[in-house]
Amino acid sequence: MGGSLLEDEEIRGFFAPVHRALTEPILLGGAPRAVAITNGTLAGAVGLGLRLWIAGLLIWAVGHFAAVWAAKRDAQFIDVVRRHLRYPANFGC
Repeated sequence: MGGSLLEDEEIRGFFAPVHRALTEPILLGGAPRAVAITNGTLAGAVGLGLRLWIAGLLIWAVGHFAAVWAAKRDAQFIDVVRRHLRYPANFGC
C-alpha cells in the first residue's frame, strides 16, 4: 500500500555525506596532536635548553610511547581525562 517513512527511503534534503576525515582523531606519529606537540616541546626544552640530551630523548621516548599506547586504547583519552579531573573525588552522598 502506501509507503511509510520508516522504510529505508532517502528523504529529500535529509542526507549529507560525512567524510571520514571529519570523524577520525588527528594523530601525529600515533599520538594525539596536542600531546605530541607538548611532549616534543618539553623534551626539546630539556634537551636543548638545559643541554641534557639523554634526559630530553628519554622524556620524548617515554612520553610518546605512553601517548601512543593510550591512543590505541582510546583515541579520545585526553577528553576523558579532562572530564575525569573536573568531577570531585566523592559526591558526599
